[in-house]
Amino acid sequence: MSRLSLLDLAFFIAENEASPKHVAGLHIHRLPKGAGPRFARELYDEFLTHTEVQPPFDQVIRFLSAGLMPSWERAESVDLAQHVFFHTLKRGANDREALYALAARLHEPMLDRSRPLWEVHVIAGLWDRQFAIYYKMHHAVADGITMARWGVESLRTTPDDLAVTPVWTLDHSRHAAARGRKKRLDQAVAGTVWKQLTANSQRAVGIGRLTAMLALEAVKLTKNAIALPFMASGDTPFTGNATPGRQFATAAVPMARIDAIRKVARATLNHVALTCLDGAMHRYLADEGIALDRPITIQMPVNLRREGEKGAGNKIGIILVDLSPPTDDAYVRLRNVGYSLRNVRSMIDSVAPEAVETYTILTGLLGQIAGMLNLADKVTPLGNTLVSNVPGPSHTLYLKGAELREMHPLSTMPATHLMNITLFSYAGTLYFGLIATDALPNLGRLAGYVEEEIAALEAAVGIA
Repeated sequence: MSRLSLLDLAFFIAENEASPKHVAGLHIHRLPKGAGPRFARELYDEFLTHTEVQPPFDQVIRFLSAGLMPSWERAESVDLAQHVFFHTLKRGANDREALYALAARLHEPMLDRSRPLWEVHVIAGLWDRQFAIYYKMHHAVADGITMARWGVESLRTTPDDLAVTPVWTLDHSRHAAARGRKKRLDQAVAGTVWKQLTANSQRAVGIGRLTAMLALEAVKLTKNAIALPFMASGDTPFTGNATPGRQFATAAVPMARIDAIRKVARATLNHVALTCLDGAMHRYLADEGIALDRPITIQMPVNLRREGEKGAGNKIGIILVDLSPPTDDAYVRLRNVGYSLRNVRSMIDSVAPEAVETYTILTGLLGQIAGMLNLADKVTPLGNTLVSNVPGPSHTLYLKGAELREMHPLSTMPATHLMNITLFSYAGTLYFGLIATDALPNLGRLAGYVEEEIAALEAAVGIA
């Protein structure tokens, strides 16, 4: 039995049909040379033979447990037919748009809490001799970074390695690495007590520092040193009461183009990516007849795991970032975004991870109350949208010899937002995964603007 952390529990408390709390990934593979049209079906059939399900894929949530906190317990059995599914797109309706529409539909429903909270969907019949796999897991089981790492661990680095080890057959439990190592009981108890004491002390000091930063910014004794919560403009279509329907769109930018901009402008990947998103969102808003007089504010998850720390569950904080004040100059926008991100980095480095986690829970609770009361259309939003950056592998991966050509992230939707954006880097390409409710008009147009803004930024920094 493993108890949930407060952050993991929050995902269950906040979940409803309009705002399910799962994360997903869409992998697009190319059939191996010489493979027939039944390759994906045969792969699916092979998946079903791998019945040795490992933690946390064999865990179910128990809200009534011996302790005060809900806990994960091992399921008596796991029926793969309830977790692994097969789809075929028909010829003539098997292009990228059709695939994204199917992924959006698969992303809509909540996972069944009576069984382990994950699904895998094999999708055959795609254009250009391709097939896809959609992976879906509850956010309380794993954050996006952890889920991506698990997916990579199940793949191969060479096309001639045909072994198949589905993600649910690898032991990802947080205690797996320690299995077999013995520890004296008194040492274990002493270590746990000391860890709790130091964590609570760091949490208190960190919250004090964070509160002081917010107070100084609120009374204007500092300028743009930290983004204040609930100051974002409410006059955008990006926020409001979430609805159940979903739509999905992507943009893809070669890392070589981003690296060229970084080198000339002395910027980071995040600076470049967020600058392009900022410009794209302002162009999208202009199409909707909206002109803002203040920066777009994003909520940005940050990884709070210490170096080398692994395991299931969540170790993230969500901080606010004011992007650039409205401008038509892409270079000025890049410098403004860089300034904001440097301030954010300074803030994170000055407080303990436990304090950032507490700040995330408290601000998220306020947002959740607004969502539960359907007040998202009436109150000032915490931020205009969420933007995550999940690092992926730089080398090409394979599944039974099938090259993994694209990896697209699909994130969860807060109850008070209509869009969420996740960046994912894989094999020389940065992918922008945009998930939104059906209420947001023309998500594909916004994705197209992201790619156009890369070109605008290249021109602004003098790259031909």
